[in-house]
Amino acid sequence: MVAKLLANARIAARFVRMFSTSMSASLLIASVAFGILPVAPSRVELITPVRNATFNKNGTARERKQGGNPRLVDGTFVFDGSQDGDRQVDPQIAVGGGHILHGTNSGLIIYDKQGKYVQGVPQREFLDGIDPKLFFDVNHRVFGFDLWVYWDKEKIKPVNISISETANPTGAWNTYPVPAPNGVDGGAIGHSRKWVGYSFPGGPEESFVLSMADMKAGKPTRAYHFKGSLGHPVSTQDRNDDLYFVALTDTEIVITRVADDGKGAPVVASVARQSHKFRYFEWPPMAPQKGTDLKTAPGDRNPKNIVLQGKHIWFSQTVNVEGRAGIQWHQVRLDGKFVQSGLLSHPQNSYIQTTLAVNKHNDVLVGFQETGPNMFISPRCAFRRARDPKGTLRPIMRLGEGLAATKGGPWGDYSGSVMDGDNREDLWTVQSIASARGTGDTVIAKIPFRK
Repeated sequence: MVAKLLANARIAARFVRMFSTSMSASLLIASVAFGILPVAPSRVELITPVRNATFNKNGTARERKQGGNPRLVDGTFVFDGSQDGDRQVDPQIAVGGGHILHGTNSGLIIYDKQGKYVQGVPQREFLDGIDPKLFFDVNHRVFGFDLWVYWDKEKIKPVNISISETANPTGAWNTYPVPAPNGVDGGAIGHSRKWVGYSFPGGPEESFVLSMADMKAGKPTRAYHFKGSLGHPVSTQDRNDDLYFVALTDTEIVITRVADDGKGAPVVASVARQSHKFRYFEWPPMAPQKGTDLKTAPGDRNPKNIVLQGKHIWFSQTVNVEGRAGIQWHQVRLDGKFVQSGLLSHPQNSYIQTTLAVNKHNDVLVGFQETGPNMFISPRCAFRRARDPKGTLRPIMRLGEGLAATKGGPWGDYSGSVMDGDNREDLWTVQSIASARGTGDTVIAKIPFRK
């Protein structure tokens, strides 16, 4: 009995290390330590949405017009996204319903798939906020994004999660302001066929889950809060009701599955953990630029997007590879066992701000930016077909060339890479590029994968 209790205590201690906040009172620790599953939410609150009848409020919203200029770069279709950023534009895209929804810290824009501007608005038209993360749900055929407000006088610090009512992003939207009073920036959003999940740093409860069906219908819905952090929520492309979360420790990958308790509420139903045995896992160093001693931020080793496709979890991360920023990408089974991993690195340059997309055939696109002592920050991507040898990517594709050095320090924070939600084959990416002013413009690119 003593040996069993000591073993359980060691398991619980590993969970404490996994999460950024103290979880001594967490039901999740107890469940893992003593095998008590499922784990119910710690708190529930009702969230009433704010509805926009159309994306631009029937033409009354302030217009934000950016980008366009479709063209071919080395045979790849690209067009400009936001061009009004400074150093942190936080670029994202979501693709479906014949449109591309593009977001940055300066606002939201809709394009058609030919790169033509359709509509654009600032964040304040969706209750305001920063750090947008976007998605298109292929099961419900709706768009979604989050914005986080930290400056409200009430100190509620709401996470404003908006879901479109249809696949047409110019139509109606519903925004759900979920209080996160102790939150700080760095949140992540994910979804399954049944749930929308969000995790953020700060406070005793760092994850919450809402009903996707309610949000699409614009109904008031419950936010189910969990103690500690469940990890980074996964964006689900399979026809899967359960919502997965992924956390990376120094030695392990931890996959938490949230399911329906049979009464319509989410519960932690299982936790899988495996040694990740990453070849590289140190935080990436600052990246050099041409013509200046000022270095730029490379992103961090935590993935910025995680995808569930083909009953596997996929993600990329920026890590320290022999003293420079490089990229690892991974395919992982739902029990945490790795299927394949790959590495992108350069003997002189740095690869930064990576995200990954995968289509229904398990073809993969890794988006990122390249910078070095003899070049400026430039958009890049590399892809693989599912039939290619495991762990390999085809040659890097150039999507543009940076024109000047930046001011150094923070840059972009993340990029965006997604599957086309209409054909589920083509893959898209948005990457930052250093403008002639040394600021962060964006380039959106389509990589066709139709069989």
